[in-house]
Amino acid sequence: MKICVYAICKNEEKFAERWYNSVKEADEVYVLDTGSTDNTVNILKKCGAAVECKVIDPWRFDLARNLSLEMVPFDTDICVCTDLDEVMRKGWRKKLEKTWNDDVTRVSYTYNWKLDGNRPVVSFYLDKIHKRAGYKWVHPVHETLVYDGTENKTLNEKIIIDHYPDENKSRSSYLPLLELSVKEDPTDDRNMHYLGREYMYYGMWNESIDTLIKHLNLKKALWKDERCASMRFIGRCYLNLKRPLEAEMWYKKAIKEAPHLKEPYAELGIFYFNDKNYIKAKELFLKALDIKQGYKSYISEYFSSDFYLFDVLSICEYYLGNFNEALKYADDALNIKEDERILKNKQLFKRLNSVI
Repeated sequence: MKICVYAICKNEEKFAERWYNSVKEADEVYVLDTGSTDNTVNILKKCGAAVECKVIDPWRFDLARNLSLEMVPFDTDICVCTDLDEVMRKGWRKKLEKTWNDDVTRVSYTYNWKLDGNRPVVSFYLDKIHKRAGYKWVHPVHETLVYDGTENKTLNEKIIIDHYPDENKSRSSYLPLLELSVKEDPTDDRNMHYLGREYMYYGMWNESIDTLIKHLNLKKALWKDERCASMRFIGRCYLNLKRPLEAEMWYKKAIKEAPHLKEPYAELGIFYFNDKNYIKAKELFLKALDIKQGYKSYISEYFSSDFYLFDVLSICEYYLGNFNEALKYADDALNIKEDERILKNKQLFKRLNSVI
């Protein structure tokens, strides 16, 4: 079975060798460099990657991905698309070979998008492993793979890719590219949602609300998880516009839309927590914790992690005068991760318990 890795890059010299060492279980590695001015190309070539250089102007992620895919020979059985700020955990090839068969066209795997040290904080399933023929990338940004036939997808969550982003890299190109993407296909629900989210990131609250409502009204916008996220984001925008009643309404809509997710309960809980309504906040945080099934999608949020929920629950119990419960939840959080602030809270709760 011939397996090839392909990628695009620009000015990734600090990641290049680490990335290559993680993907070298592949038979061949192909990289399209889109204009590096540092030592990225030399490092990759020295490691053993096949590198081509091409400046793409005007920039589009789908065009770059497709050009990098064209570098992969047609006799390749499996293509693995990654980025240079990612690390594939050792042994991924054997796991992939056990997963693949002649009927499979695409494989999903575990993608740790955000890590705290080595502890995954935000994880979801990604699906950028695919057969060579029949696939192409579409959309100027947040590009996706499309297939010219009937897909047969499978999952191996034991194939794991960890993401270590360069926090100094600009994402300033995302907003105009998303606007272009929506202009090119105004019926695409995914990128309408992404555009609304991007406006929110920029503090363009009214533009975000208008765009996210457009997303919710699209015929294709059927995925409950993403619809729930749009509703939560609308709530955030109204909160920033100092219209808390509308914010609360949209957070409640989000819960009704996707009661199977932790995120809407947690976000409404945070809303009440910040309003010092600790009874309502506690109720919602507990409902979030009651959801044991993990839904791994890109809309997963840090504030829905058990660590965060135990932490804020301990503070709720403190303000409600339930110091023993506060201590219990602080311990639950510390069992997941040591944290100096929570350790100090724990000592405070112990002292208050001893006084009682």
